[in-house]
Formats: sequence, C-alpha cells, structure tokens
Amino acid sequence: MENTFPNTEKSEENYKVPNLEKGIAVLEYLSLRPRGESLQSIKSAIDISQTTAYRILNTLVRLEYLIYNEDTKRYRLSMKILNLGFRSLNEHNLLETVIPRLSALRDKVKETACFGVLGDEKGLFIEQAQGHYAFRFILSPGKPFELHCSAPGKAIMAYLPDTVRDRYLSYMKFVRYNSRTITEREEYLEELEKVRKLGYALDNEEELSGVICIGAPIFNYTGYPCGAIWISGPKDRLPKEVMRYSIENVKDTAAMISLDLGYSKIKK
Repeated sequence: MENTFPNTEKSEENYKVPNLEKGIAVLEYLSLRPRGESLQSIKSAIDISQTTAYRILNTLVRLEYLIYNEDTKRYRLSMKILNLGFRSLNEHNLLETVIPRLSALRDKVKETACFGVLGDEKGLFIEQAQGHYAFRFILSPGKPFELHCSAPGKAIMAYLPDTVRDRYLSYMKFVRYNSRTITEREEYLEELEKVRKLGYALDNEEELSGVICIGAPIFNYTGYPCGAIWISGPKDRLPKEVMRYSIENVKDTAAMISLDLGYSKIKK
C-alpha cells in the first residue's frame, strides 16, 4: 500500500516556502511602523532584492493586506490584517459591534470618537469616527498610544488582572511630555484606582497641551477589558458642562458595547 503520510525523515528545509517567509517578514516589519515605509526601506531592512520586494508588496496590496499611498510612496498595514488578529483572539465580532456605537457617540458629542486595544507593550489604535468640526483629530490604524498618559490606556489598565497589569507596568518608561504627565509608578497606580471608582479615565492635557481625552473600558463576556473607546478634543471646546455630558455619553456607549459583547454588568 502506498504511504500517504509525509516522510518525517526529510529535512525541514524541504518544507520551507522562502517567499512566504519573506512576505511574513514584511508584515512584521510594517507592524512596527504605523506610518508605513517605502519600497527601498523595506527591501534593505528585510535584505531581499528589489524585484522580490516589489512582487511581495504588490501581492499584499492586491490582497488588501497592505495599503499603498501614491503621494508618500509608502506601504502600510490595512485594517484587514488587524481583523485577522481579532479573529485569532476570538474577538472577531468586536469591530462589527464597536463601529456603529462609535459613530453614534461621535454624532452626540461632535468630537472624534476612537477605539483601541492593548498591543504587546503599548496601546494600539484601531478605528475612529471622525468628528464633525473642521479641526479634528485623525489617527492611522495601528498607531501605538502610551498607557501612562492616555485616556484609553488608563481605562484598560485600571481593570486588568494584577498579573497582566504588572507585566505592562514593567514595560512602561513613564515618558514626561509636560508638567501634567504622570511619571511615577505609585502616582499612576493611584490614578488607576480613581479610574475604577469613576468608571472613566481622562487625559487632561497630559500628552498634548490643550488636548483633552475621555475614555472608558470595554469588557467582553468574561469580564476582561478587551479595549477602550475615547473622544479627543481641544480644551476650549470642552468646558465643564460639555465635559460632564461627554463623560456620561462615553461611559454609556462603552457600557452598551460591553453588553453587546455579552458582559452582564459594568464593574464598579
């Protein structure tokens, strides 16, 4: 009888697909560069020929895993590759749930509304509903954000299990952006306790002077903080009355998304 099983004695080299490995290397390289890179930069970094780089990049663009900007001549990751990551985490319905709620939040507060998750060491911006004002904040998918001074970073960190939170704390360098930035671990932990009590987090000009962000956590059906939503706007458009209104809407929207994901209640 003919043997239908692979010959396990064959060298591992026989099962390698070099161009597939190079394509994955390109994706990994670009995952660390949210602004994208040029063909020449990618070719040099991956150490492949220009012809091979061109073929791989154009194949990934054709399959919609990369986006090519004609003006800057740069390639960057698309939302499609981010969606694959969500599916691997069993969160494939997360974006479908978040996007309409994000748009509704934007329509209520008029400011840009955003959604992000935790990355390997920092937060990772995923999607936004752009604000209605002429001057508004626009981010690129995949852009990292700091955990110690951002509203979404604080919102997620406040509700993480201690062991997971401590791992992220070990990565944090507490970079000072201005006099309002929290730069000490103990002060940061106190801030997270405040977030847990209030149910929302603020970036009160802690990274960019004149810019305020309001964020709240999103919980999945297990009660794990799988992401956060937030709004960003200039300080002069967010006086106290508008802040109160915006905070309630951000919290309510995060609660609705969490309920949509199967979470039965919002932790206090």
